[in-house]
Amino acid sequence: MSSQLKDVLQKQQEQKKPAVEAENIIQLVAFIVGSEEFAVPILSIQEIIKPLEYTRVPGVPNYILGVFNMRGWVIPLVNLRLKFGLPYEKPTDLTRYIVIRNQEERAGFIIDRLTEAVRIKESDIDPTPETISQDANLIYGVGKKDDRLITILRPEELLQKNF
Repeated sequence: MSSQLKDVLQKQQEQKKPAVEAENIIQLVAFIVGSEEFAVPILSIQEIIKPLEYTRVPGVPNYILGVFNMRGWVIPLVNLRLKFGLPYEKPTDLTRYIVIRNQEERAGFIIDRLTEAVRIKESDIDPTPETISQDANLIYGVGKKDDRLITILRPEELLQKNF
């Protein structure tokens, strides 16, 4: 057998070997609220849109601004700045609504600006620190990406009505 044929056969054998299992990677969409960076799983996002007009709803917490109509769906609008205890700021050209969906629940969340789609290895996500107790269920963990810390939120908890 020629050496070239041996090389080809050897390469074929190596390709048949099972690949080492890749580490789980979570795909997220990161955004800024105040001076902090947050993220939610990309599959929980239905849409990211520019701000629309909304209708105020009486008797709800101050962080729920009202509802808006998106393609026939009436969707509650939550200001994440107010929900996280930050002061209100006027929307800018960078302000967006992130519409999050979990099964049949939907809500729009006002964010200050988008940053990027992020891929983080599960091993680079630390659990919520024990010193944070108030919104521990809201936070999935803290992801490390390059030199940044990104707080990863649980979409199902964001959609919870706790009032």
